Amino acid sequence: MQFGEKVMALMESAERKAESAFRQIEKTIDINQWKVIGAFQKHKVSDYHFASSTGYGYNDRGREVLDLVYADAMGAEAALVRPHFVSGTHTIGTALFGVLRPGEHLLYITGKPYDTLHKVIGKPGDGTGSLQDWGIAYSEVALTEDGVPDWQAIAAAIQPNTKVIGIQRSRGYSWRPSFTIGQIGEMVRFVKEVNPSVIVFVDNCYGEFTEPEEPTQVGVDLMAGSLIKNPGGGIAPSGGYIAGRRDLVELAAYRLTAPGIGGEVGAMLGATRSMYQGLFLAPHLVGQAVKGSVFAASVFEDLGFESHPRWQDSRTDLIQAIRFTSAEHLITFVQGIQKAAAVDSHVVPEPWDMPGYEHPVIMAAGTFIQGGSLELSADAPIREPYIAYMQGGLTYSHCKLGVLTAIQHMVDKGLI
Repeated sequence: MQFGEKVMALMESAERKAESAFRQIEKTIDINQWKVIGAFQKHKVSDYHFASSTGYGYNDRGREVLDLVYADAMGAEAALVRPHFVSGTHTIGTALFGVLRPGEHLLYITGKPYDTLHKVIGKPGDGTGSLQDWGIAYSEVALTEDGVPDWQAIAAAIQPNTKVIGIQRSRGYSWRPSFTIGQIGEMVRFVKEVNPSVIVFVDNCYGEFTEPEEPTQVGVDLMAGSLIKNPGGGIAPSGGYIAGRRDLVELAAYRLTAPGIGGEVGAMLGATRSMYQGLFLAPHLVGQAVKGSVFAASVFEDLGFESHPRWQDSRTDLIQAIRFTSAEHLITFVQGIQKAAAVDSHVVPEPWDMPGYEHPVIMAAGTFIQGGSLELSADAPIREPYIAYMQGGLTYSHCKLGVLTAIQHMVDKGLI
């Protein structure tokens, strides 16, 4: 695609501004890359670990070592890494159902969780098998106007039957900061002072390898994420991971399969090699995507749009939120991201009623892995205040192409 002089000038200005931010991202890449390689070396990963298994998958050494490698890379006691998790929502649901029992209470302290989790939480007596349908109480504490935890309200909301404290690291579809590892550690310390027995759970989606540490390294008891996001490195075909305390991971494994079976079985169906290699690549590719988010923020701020986080802010996830002034701006931006894809660039996305969401959603996803949001993608609910959420990009060059193509598409339509 040919870009006009205005678009090229924006690119050059944005990259000049972001040089120092890019250098810091490269340092984080090195820390996380070396950490992951160290975990591979510790467990003596060899070619035979990549072999497939069938049927029950008994004695699948590749699967067993993959769990150990993930646990070490995440700073956790144990991990459960499987292609059988169909999405991040499934993985999170498995973790929560694994550790919660009827009569206990789940409390989210970072406001309303991501849209797709609403049906997992459900309503009492909804008949769907949701958490509340099983008699598990639920409540949430809204963030303050500044987007930080409301400590007083959290302390008041923790009840004698509160079993799990939920934290969503990433912003989801909301205009609030994502939470850094340092902030998550502060939340852990606070709730443990109120009730030392609570289990702190983190939805870690979009956050892996964006900082030198993971939530389990600052006291989080259990966390979950998706392999078609950061840790899959753009090549894991499906799956998710759960990591944390050994006893809690085991309970989640019983939920995924069955009590008494847990993580001891499960044929890997040819996915093992790509899951190992994806994890190896993940620190570098996550860094490429984070650089792309910084670039996008810099460019759109120069155009007069609001971005969150700002280009110079430190990063703790992949997501770049951009606030537009109309639905037409929003839709045109997302369609422009699609035009830059290597896969399905000819497809024009339109808003639709996507399962699990409460408003029509438009999604640009020209990806090799369906729904793979470590790859360049963008989506948004069609509702005011018209915020687009861009994430991913396996190479910085592709991120840059996507942003510039979206801007040129908006220029061509007379929107900027």
